[in-house]
Amino acid sequence: MNDQTSASAPSSGAEEAAPVTRKRPKPGERRVQILQALAAMLEQPGAERVTTAALAARLEVSEAALYRHFASKAQMFEGLIDFIEQSVFSLVNQILDQPAPESGAAGSSKAARIIAMLLQFAEKNPGMTRVMVGDALVFENERLQQRMNQFFDKIESTLRQSLREVAAADGSATPTVDAQVRASALTAFAVGRLQRFARSGFKRLPSEYLEASVELML
Repeated sequence: MNDQTSASAPSSGAEEAAPVTRKRPKPGERRVQILQALAAMLEQPGAERVTTAALAARLEVSEAALYRHFASKAQMFEGLIDFIEQSVFSLVNQILDQPAPESGAAGSSKAARIIAMLLQFAEKNPGMTRVMVGDALVFENERLQQRMNQFFDKIESTLRQSLREVAAADGSATPTVDAQVRASALTAFAVGRLQRFARSGFKRLPSEYLEASVELML
């Protein structure tokens, strides 16, 4: 009993334990944590507009601490958009760089894989999906939605370049026009799948019947 009492009593003098201090994040680490927390909050089905107060509470820091890393909430969303662009287009470039057996078939195959990759990325990152379709940007700076519009314009342009090979190989008299029509339809299909995914509370997966659906358009 005495042993237990002496063991539980705090020591004093030179033997006093040092106060516990919170480990300070490495440079850039807190910035990443903020973006991860924001993305996680956006993953909640039916979540209301994310406020900096709620974000700070989730991270157990003050709002002032957030603004030491980001000048505004819009800049936080720009960080998420940067992640989306870098992730998706690095994968797009990998698909475009991969060799394929036949030129026409290659263009069609690459277009199908780009659409599949885009939808699979969204499926694995539900919070990012709400940014991509603009749901999370409704009350934010207009330039954020413009960036996402440009993102899908670039996707459509990439698809058009790949599909022009298909139209030319098929002997089309207007390969550029045919490629534009198909690229536009594929992009609209992808955006529609992303919107349905977000608005269903992430229940209707964008990859549902994906291969058959894309095959119908190609």
